Amino acid sequence: MVNDDITKEIIRCAYKVYNTMGFGFLESVYEKCLLLELEASGLTAEAQIPIEVLYEGKEVGNFVADLIVAETVIIELKSVTRLVRAHEVQLVNYLVATKKDIGLLINFGEKGVEVKRKTRQLPGR
Repeated sequence: MVNDDITKEIIRCAYKVYNTMGFGFLESVYEKCLLLELEASGLTAEAQIPIEVLYEGKEVGNFVADLIVAETVIIELKSVTRLVRAHEVQLVNYLVATKKDIGLLINFGEKGVEVKRKTRQLPGR
């Protein structure tokens, strides 16, 4: 499955979760629901994956990715009234740290599902 097909399926699953659950749950609830939905659709997905941030080969920090799907797409989940630029920057930084090319920022928001597709941007470009 190519990345476009994977991201379309992830988004479809996110809408199904939102249509079933609605707004107002914690991110962890949406994460578990989305994980179940992704697995039911045949996609491999892992939750709460620790990732090291390296600088010149040395660990300088770490973070936890909400979901990694098909070992290629990082998903950052939110359940906020509206997304802000800092959420997008956070996801791009995760992509740079993992050297993965595609990420989805998915907000289970008050007015519905909001999805931002981000790609890895190398520093200095």
